[in-house]
Amino acid sequence: MFGGLAKSIFGSSNDRYVRSLNPVLAKIASFEPALQAMSDEDLAAQTPRFRERLANGEKLDDLLPEAFATVREAARRVLGQRHYDVQMIGGVVLHRGEIAEMRTGEGKTLVATLATYLNALPGEGVHVVTVNDYLARRDAEWMGRVYGFLGLTTGVIVPNLTDEQRRAAYAADITYGTNNEFGFDYLRDNMKYERSSMVQRPFNFAIVDEVDSILIDEARTPLIISGPTDDKSELYISVDAIVKQLSPEDYQKDEKQRSIVLTEEGTEKAERMLEAAGLLQGQNLYDFENTQVVHHLNQALRANVMFKRDTDYIVKDGKVIIIDEFTGRMMDGRRWSEGLHQAVEAKEGVTIEPENQTMASITFQNYFRMYPKLSGMTGTAATEAAEFYQIYKMNVVTIPTNLPVRRVDEEDEFYKNTQDKFRAIAKKIREHAEKGQPVLVGTVSIEKSELLSEFLQQEGVEHAVLNARYHEQEAHIVAQAGRLGRVTIATNMAGRGTDIQLGGNLEFRVEDELAGMAEGPERDAAVERIRQEIADEKARVLDAGGLFVLGTERHESRRIDNQLRGRSGRQGDPGLSRFYLSLDDDLLRIFGPDTLFARMMRSNIEDGEAIGSKWLTKAIETAQKKVEARNYDIRKQVVEYDDVMNDQRKVIYEQRADIMDADTVDDVVTDMRHETVNVIVGEACPPNSYPEQWDVEGMKTRFAEVLGLDLPVEDWLKEEAVDPEIIEERVEQAADAMVAEKAQELEPETWRQVEKSIMLQNLDHHWKEHLATLDALRQVVHLRAYAQKTPLNEYKQEAFALFQRMLDSIREDVTRTVAHAQFRMEMPPELPELPDFITSHFDPFTGEDDTADLDAAARGLVTPQLPPLSIVRPEAADLGDDPEQWEGRVNRNSPCPCGSGRKYKHCHGAVTA
Repeated sequence: MFGGLAKSIFGSSNDRYVRSLNPVLAKIASFEPALQAMSDEDLAAQTPRFRERLANGEKLDDLLPEAFATVREAARRVLGQRHYDVQMIGGVVLHRGEIAEMRTGEGKTLVATLATYLNALPGEGVHVVTVNDYLARRDAEWMGRVYGFLGLTTGVIVPNLTDEQRRAAYAADITYGTNNEFGFDYLRDNMKYERSSMVQRPFNFAIVDEVDSILIDEARTPLIISGPTDDKSELYISVDAIVKQLSPEDYQKDEKQRSIVLTEEGTEKAERMLEAAGLLQGQNLYDFENTQVVHHLNQALRANVMFKRDTDYIVKDGKVIIIDEFTGRMMDGRRWSEGLHQAVEAKEGVTIEPENQTMASITFQNYFRMYPKLSGMTGTAATEAAEFYQIYKMNVVTIPTNLPVRRVDEEDEFYKNTQDKFRAIAKKIREHAEKGQPVLVGTVSIEKSELLSEFLQQEGVEHAVLNARYHEQEAHIVAQAGRLGRVTIATNMAGRGTDIQLGGNLEFRVEDELAGMAEGPERDAAVERIRQEIADEKARVLDAGGLFVLGTERHESRRIDNQLRGRSGRQGDPGLSRFYLSLDDDLLRIFGPDTLFARMMRSNIEDGEAIGSKWLTKAIETAQKKVEARNYDIRKQVVEYDDVMNDQRKVIYEQRADIMDADTVDDVVTDMRHETVNVIVGEACPPNSYPEQWDVEGMKTRFAEVLGLDLPVEDWLKEEAVDPEIIEERVEQAADAMVAEKAQELEPETWRQVEKSIMLQNLDHHWKEHLATLDALRQVVHLRAYAQKTPLNEYKQEAFALFQRMLDSIREDVTRTVAHAQFRMEMPPELPELPDFITSHFDPFTGEDDTADLDAAARGLVTPQLPPLSIVRPEAADLGDDPEQWEGRVNRNSPCPCGSGRKYKHCHGAVTA
């Protein structure tokens, strides 16, 4: 009670914070007259003046008022747009590393220019992160005009760029791009073999547009770079055929967790069919030998039962293309991991692409936390304020609107089933469209969009459908959604990024209607005619009540509902919003209360009858809060597990950077060799043991295997007072002498490159294997809970032990490779073939994938190895130079003796037709 009273008198903490910025606004305004009097040249000269002041010791906060005023004046001259005071507040919030929550239509794109310009002055780079490539290009071109006017450079990161183009874009003062491109470039950079081939600079400051979509929704899924493994398409097809013979009684499914398990009867049935197909080893499905078959069986079950065509994916041009659950976009080029994508391909009868192995991965949480300063902006962040602070240490500040909001949010309407609901929606849309009111309809899936489209056709309502099938034209369709009587059906409006202006969008109409017209008086007259048409149409739309936003279903998250609602009522325009629900909706069906009241409603509501109930509205909100809490737990679990890997990732990536930056690594290689000798001697000669208890034969064998040395250890033991330290010292001297002799064969610079290359290749190979082991561990560690153990603690302990083992393996393998490698002095004729790297954004808990990128190897973005000269593998040393003599003497999975770096079966051992 007292809290409410204090809030009514003093305002909320958010209101007080916003009011505290008024002195800053006054100071910014005080610079405006002087800046308006400047010529364009003088205004552009502000940038070098600011940089000089920074060099003289002033801080960015000291420059803020004058810098913000400069950007405001530059935007007024270049774009014809002057920042409002509330936009200035948003700019201050962004500069302070906080999240600015601003309503749709309040000009977030323009707000970002303020903090971006100020933080770009030191020349260390600012990243502006958008949700899709279209917005990255658009904003870079649009706002880049302001930055260019003030003397700053702008770059943009989109798919299909070369390394040189990416490096140039990152070297710019301001770089626009998507979260996926920034994240994948970071991972790719840490797979390079030379510092000069890396594209990113050290992190400085990032502004994340649609920050809730990127740092909350997409943060459930880590970014993954993977490479192909062997083809197992026949196995997928066989298992899929077996799964299709199972009936619903043979398995139990959990739609909340998107998981599925066989019942006891289902297991027996599957065992019999697998045995008949010759896929089962022994009698029991869960024997160790059948681990892989069980995995494929489970993925085929998920593909057939849990993943639905036109909702989770579509089939286009003979390919399974994933649909992003958050934005309804096609994720072309993106694939589910763990064999799930192959299982869906088998289900749909299309060509099955090979599985992939993880080579590098990172979560968005850990990627964005590497920026010393991070800020964001969105229309909806307050509901997730606690998570933003806990994970990213960012406060959410709600910025007041420039004009009061006049939109009317009506109560939800409930129907008995989906058919009744859609019939009522179609009639309501026709009523509003006939009186000239534009209608934006939000659906949750392509399937629902197309179903509603059929109902509208029956009602004779013209409409446009905006979903994953037609996303190429989405910006143009959204831009004109505010025209008179226009009806637009949109699958999830999150992050569309294009403003819906009542009466139409001038820029897009000019682009669509005057594309072929040359510049000149005729075109100017046509533009003016379109401008007048838009003004007249806007007046009629305002009379009709503004934009009507109609939601066909509540989303899992309240934020997505708010994003949809926020499309209406921009900049003080009138508007209307209402959601239509039914008891068949997924949210109520899966997460809603199965109470006596709900059952009574189902049996007592007449067909076609609508009711409004505060109880049901409350039930919906409760269900949404349940889902939000569950999704937060999933994200928290992802980041907790990735934190373990992140510490290890930092160590490995720092090691790689140190190796690349070092002039020479011979001291590190020598330390590794000595440590390896110490381990071998320690294993053969345990502490406090007698010489007769030592494993001399085993020690000799290990020296020959690892160091390539045949040492007279038995003769040393005949000497008096010999001890393990003396043996160790003699072996080290012999090994050092052998390596020094090998180094004499090459030029000093070449030898340094050889050592670097060997270290980096071994580091990468073992890190890749370590990632695969950790993936497998994470999938099974939850079973430790049955033994009253905490899975996360068990994961931490095992991951640490595995990391130690990996470091030991790297040390020994580097020593072995240096000792055994033989060199040919000529350079290889060409670099080895690049593997087919695939980038993906896969959710380890739900199997969902929600991003798009193209194949990295096709663009030459990753150089898997860059050997300075051919290294002849130990097993190939005595095979001769004639490839025809290698057949039958080289293991098909071993590296090819030619030194290409590829497996023998993919190189000189390839089978030709």
